[in-house]
Amino acid sequence: MTRRAITQYLLVGAVGIVALVAWQVAVRTLGVPGYILPAPTDIATAFGRGVERGIYPSNLAATLTAMLVGYVIGAGAGIVLGALVAEFKLVERLVYPYVVSLQSLPKIALAPLFVMWFGYGVMSKIVTVALICFFPLMVNTMTGILATERDRLDMVRSMTGTRMQLFWHVKLPSAAGHIFAGLQVAVVLSLIGALVGEFVGSDKGLGNLIQYSQASLDTAGMFAVLGILATIGMVATSLVRFAQRRVVFWEAAKRPPQGDAG
Repeated sequence: MTRRAITQYLLVGAVGIVALVAWQVAVRTLGVPGYILPAPTDIATAFGRGVERGIYPSNLAATLTAMLVGYVIGAGAGIVLGALVAEFKLVERLVYPYVVSLQSLPKIALAPLFVMWFGYGVMSKIVTVALICFFPLMVNTMTGILATERDRLDMVRSMTGTRMQLFWHVKLPSAAGHIFAGLQVAVVLSLIGALVGEFVGSDKGLGNLIQYSQASLDTAGMFAVLGILATIGMVATSLVRFAQRRVVFWEAAKRPPQGDAG
């Protein structure tokens, strides 16, 4: 890790500490009721209480399962269909209009149907997450493949490259940046989709904990769960970005160092 990266992390941490201290002082000074806005110390106490009671592991596992499985299924299906739509005009004419129509439906309106069809277990949440993650990957994959430079395609064709070789060695690498951009968007949406499914109907999960805390006016407990969700989102996004730097390494090499004038 470079000195610049260490300095950046220290600055980010310092800003977070200052914000928490200001939050604590403002709540105590202004006398804001805890059920309106709890102080950070109250949130930490609620989190510790939840850890002692052991309520987080099983609920966290349920949310992560729905998020990760639905993400993999939705992203995989989106990449495959996006490639097919970009490669075959017939698939685009027959399938794409229906996909757009499905995407235009609010997912929260479909979530109750999924609960009726698949029950209150994790399956209905997986379906919700997969549907939410599907469209960004399909559109980004299709856009990336169609944006492949014509000169590269002509060069491989002049070397008697087959259609499959064009796809695997030219089009797919060219679309990799777009695909990872879709993966970054979808990983955040996957967490939202899991929570939407749990809000609509579930017997466990972090969304279920939020609803339970709301019913008991435990605002500090709600904030504790929100902190867990924020951590999951940051970690998941960082993992996707790390994978992007390793897989699409040529794009990182093109970027000028931060602070360069041009």
